Amino acid sequence: MNPEEEKRAIEKVVDELVERLPGVSPDEIKGVVGEEYAALDGNPVRDFIPPLVEHAAKQRLRDG
Repeated sequence: MNPEEEKRAIEKVVDELVERLPGVSPDEIKGVVGEEYAALDGNPVRDFIPPLVEHAAKQRLRDG
């Protein structure tokens, strides 16, 4: 996955979480997704970054 594809995939994660979690503000979702994405920075295997970010962010947002 090239950097542009990865960026679009992360934006899609944000959009999907905003839709799935209507009780959470979009700004909070963007912040959590950004933090989870940053935590995986430097990982050489980039193909799995978007699903890992989505899973971790969804868990954090649901747990409060």
